[in-house]
Amino acid sequence: MMNIQNLIGGQHHDASAGHTFEKRAPSTGDCIATVPASTAEDVDRAVRAAHGALQTAEWSRAGAAARARWLHRLADLIERDRDALVELLALEQGRPLGEMRMMDIPMSVDTLRYFAGWADKLEGRTIPTDGFMGRPTLNYTRREPVGVAGLIIPWNAPLMIAVWKLAPALAAGCTVVIKPSEDTPLAVSRLGELVGEAGIPAGVVNIVHGMGAEVGAALVAHPLVRKISFTGSTEVGRAIAGEAARTFKRVTLELGGKAAQIVFADADIERAIPSLIAGMFANQGQTCAAGSRILAHRSIAQALEKRLAAAAREIRVGSPSEPGVQMGALINSRHLARVRAHIEGALAEGAVLLAGNENVPPGGNFMRPTMLGGVHPAMRIARDEVFGPVGMVIPFDTEEEAVGIANDTPFGLSASIWTQNICTAHSVAERLEVGAVAINSWSPIDARLPWGGTKHSGIGRDLSKAALDSYLEEKIITAAL
Repeated sequence: MMNIQNLIGGQHHDASAGHTFEKRAPSTGDCIATVPASTAEDVDRAVRAAHGALQTAEWSRAGAAARARWLHRLADLIERDRDALVELLALEQGRPLGEMRMMDIPMSVDTLRYFAGWADKLEGRTIPTDGFMGRPTLNYTRREPVGVAGLIIPWNAPLMIAVWKLAPALAAGCTVVIKPSEDTPLAVSRLGELVGEAGIPAGVVNIVHGMGAEVGAALVAHPLVRKISFTGSTEVGRAIAGEAARTFKRVTLELGGKAAQIVFADADIERAIPSLIAGMFANQGQTCAAGSRILAHRSIAQALEKRLAAAAREIRVGSPSEPGVQMGALINSRHLARVRAHIEGALAEGAVLLAGNENVPPGGNFMRPTMLGGVHPAMRIARDEVFGPVGMVIPFDTEEEAVGIANDTPFGLSASIWTQNICTAHSVAERLEVGAVAINSWSPIDARLPWGGTKHSGIGRDLSKAALDSYLEEKIITAAL
């Protein structure tokens, strides 16, 4: 069993009050780690360490090229330790090894290298004016780090999303305090060790473990924190935005989703089926971009529903380390109960269970991928974010109806369109109220592409130059000549 500690000022510490909690493996229920139950006192120590590191010559005067080298070195170390990191992620998430090998590790490495390339390109600009009181002026800008950033990480992709936030923050010259999810402390803790091995100065990256209501709240409220980047639920994001407004912190909030995958009658169904299944069931459906609403043209809806239900029944559920397993366990027993309650509610409203009632392995938080029929857009299951392996087919008759159903949700993160008609594809993409649209694919994510949503799906963007800009202030300097 592992003993996790906080990382503050380059040193490992237990929680100041000495309290811990247990982390249990989703696939077995076994206790795999003790984790610090930190308090506001630990957060304050970490924030002050980060604030102090901002002032040190080792970080602030090291130069952009040095920051780039540190980020490249961290990417090298993640590549070196990829197998160990994949095993940690599978252990703490209950997620199949293959998903992390294919997505999380390569994406983490690429994100670090992408932002390393930006670190020495943070250029200012000169701005001509009519001068000041009859004298010419030189007006130029500097792009400077906002300061200490608080990074609050979700449990569904802890290493990858930690890197999404860490890489642009460090490239910009910020220092950070990371608050991992209490459900996934292992891989982010290991990331902290690699940060030190990469040579990144002590205090630049700090990690404080604990419950969101205590540690996350203290981080958001701390007066020395100038930016919060959070990925998680809409409810918590709303509370963070309100608290951050008290001290005028910048916020990036990547929140919930209820993505539609729109399948038109002319779609290449053979090509679409694997992506539709992945969109519903990747990471046990525990993704904000889960495409759980399959909107299908009525002429193909029934046939598509049958094929998706058959494909769902063929998915192999089991321990993440077993060869051939395609779906693991949900993150904890509470979440499993919540997902099941969504399904029971849908059945009570008149939905029909097409797949998902088969046996599951004993001992862990397992459930079968579930397909529901007889769903209409007004049902709660079609509107609420389930965050589990539950999909449904909703028929439509016209393009306008498909767009209307897709947009009839408080969320606006992502959507997919399946059609061979280029005009339909781009016309529908333009009208969807989301931050990301995929045509003939499901939510491709890349370090170069901005990721985030509209409406109740959040504010701001992770990834791309947009993320880097959110960690920078532009200062104007005017000299009268």
